[in-house]
Amino acid sequence: MKTMKVLYLGMLVFFIGSVNAAAPFGGEEDVSYARNLWQTMVEAGYAGKGGLMSRPYTGQHPHGAILDTIEGQIALQGKLHTIIVKRNYGGEGVSIATVANDPAKYLKAVTVMLKRPGYDPETKDWFWAKFKPDGSLDTNPKGMMLAGKVAKGKPKGCIACHTAAPGGDMMFLHD
Repeated sequence: MKTMKVLYLGMLVFFIGSVNAAAPFGGEEDVSYARNLWQTMVEAGYAGKGGLMSRPYTGQHPHGAILDTIEGQIALQGKLHTIIVKRNYGGEGVSIATVANDPAKYLKAVTVMLKRPGYDPETKDWFWAKFKPDGSLDTNPKGMMLAGKVAKGKPKGCIACHTAAPGGDMMFLHD
């Protein structure tokens, strides 16, 4: 009987520890930071109605058939950060011309890389987020919110793909 109690207690401690263990991405802190990031992007003109837009160009999976990308600086929580905002367009009839004329109609997602010094040196301190057009966070098939160190250590996903970028900076934009 005593052995069963010890076994049960051990299993309970393991389960509680597993539930409270930090998620690799999409945890409370990442989600809160991403929501603040989106609001700051809207205020700075990087997202939302009337946001800055670059010339649309032909994209590729997983981002979209047509993309537009902006790189700049953004002040967030009292610190200046480099930001890369990529709008991902798709849908029936999507083309460079249709996106240029009516971007909101074809916008499927907004993917963001934000340089956060000291955040994660292994990934060059990039914070990753994928937003739906309305600014809410997108999720992966398992329901995890796509914010933070998205898919770090996995064979597919943001970090795995960008690790292959020439120059070792995780950015394809400059290559």
